[in-house]
This record gives sequence, structure tokens and C-alpha cells, in this order.
Amino acid sequence: MRKPAQASAGLGLRRSLLDALQQAPENAFDFLECAPDNWIGVGGALGEALSALSQRHSLSCHGLSLSLGGPAPLDVEFLARTRRFLDQHRVALYSEHLSWCSDDGQLYELLPLPFTAETVHHVAARIRQAQDILGRRIAVENASYYAVPAADMDEADFINAVLNEADCDLLLDVNNVYVNAINHGYDARAFLARLPSQRIASYHIAGHHDETEDLKIDTHGMPVKGDVWQLLADTYAMHGVRPTLLERDFNFPPLPELLAEIGRIRELQHARIGSHD
Repeated sequence: MRKPAQASAGLGLRRSLLDALQQAPENAFDFLECAPDNWIGVGGALGEALSALSQRHSLSCHGLSLSLGGPAPLDVEFLARTRRFLDQHRVALYSEHLSWCSDDGQLYELLPLPFTAETVHHVAARIRQAQDILGRRIAVENASYYAVPAADMDEADFINAVLNEADCDLLLDVNNVYVNAINHGYDARAFLARLPSQRIASYHIAGHHDETEDLKIDTHGMPVKGDVWQLLADTYAMHGVRPTLLERDFNFPPLPELLAEIGRIRELQHARIGSHD
């Protein structure tokens, strides 16, 4: 398995970007990330393009439909197919959302979990089961949310409890921290300081929509904003440099604009590493 270096900047692999990614210079980005849910069983020209890219670049995977917090049993067959996909493409890092998205069928939305001890036990058991079937340690991502169904603890305590009980890693989405902090009125840096550095496997960063001054919508459809870049720099200072992925899901600009954001990630990483030289 090829694992991205700690100081590395990646880009989300989207079908709309396939042609541009295939033609990109070798060092334009350090790794790509795809959702296996969208690629398992895909053949033909698209499958060949994915295989070619995964031969040239390290590939990480970020799931969309496992529904780790959901009420229905985990889809064991889907997990087995995911394991084969990860093995085929030599994927070192697989992550999923700390949320739920299905019951009798897919809801096509990442829904928030109650911040309760009961939910911690439920989700942690499902993460352990997923890790057993996948044959590898996984990371869970802190989700953006706009309401909390129930809570007997705060978000940071909930995330820490899940990580400890499941013995898994954290994919820390810096933009989600920023969005949640604005929407729910807490200090983003104080929240980050409560997370366990030793469990952070990688970072995500993305753009969001400013609905109002106190309402931000996590869209992945815009450039990363200045306050989020600063929060990423602060995160590196608190927890260290890790592989960092730029997420963009729609409103794709020309590839050079995305690569300029990749360059910004690299600048922040090198600045942090250089401060320790």
C-alpha cells in the first residue's frame, strides 16, 4: 500500500475532472481521493481511467454510504466489495463519515447523530465490525450539522469517546469545524485543541457558502475561504502536518485554479515544517 507522506496535498477524484487529472503534470498533486461507492464495479473507459490514475498516484478512499451511525445492520457484502476495491488499488487510508445516511434504503444525505453515550456504544461497535471486515484501521470524519437530535455531551467529547471506544482514527475536516463553530456559536480553535493529535490520520479542507453572517453551509462548491486557510494553519500548529485533501464537488473551475489551492496547502505545510528546522 502506498501511503501519502505526512506533508502532502491531494485532490478529490471526480468524474468531471477525469480528463484534466489524466493530463496533469506528475507533481501537480501528491495523491487523489475517491469514494469507492461510486467506483466499485465500474468498468469500461471509466474503470480504465481510474486504474491508470491509481497506478500513477497514491489513492485514498472516503466512503459515502456505509452509514456508520444508522439503525440498519451494516451492509457486510458492500464492505467485502470495498475491501477488494481497496486492495486492488493499494489504498492505505479509508475513511467514512461520523453520521448516518440509510435505514431501509439510502437517504442520500449525511444526517447528524445524537451526542449521547448510547450512540457512542452503537457507532463504536459498528466501526469495530467494519474494521474487522475491511481488515484495516479506518478513520471517521467529523461531520457538518445544522441541528443536534439529542445530547448528553458536547461534540468534542462525543468524537473523543467514539475514537477511544472504537480504537479508530480521525479524518479531521477543518472546514466542517469552521462551519459548525459559526453555526453553533463555539470557538473553533478551542474545539480543535480538544482533539487527540495521535489519532488524526489526515485532514480535509473545502469551500462553503455564506448564507448569513452566522449561518454557513458546507457545500464543497466554492474556493476555500481565508478564515478556513488560517484555521488549517492553526491546526497544523496544534496537531502537526498530515496529508490534506482539497474537496470540490461541483462548480469546477479550470484545473489550474484547483492546483493553486493545492499549492496553498503545500505552502502552509512547508511553512509549519520549516518553523521546526
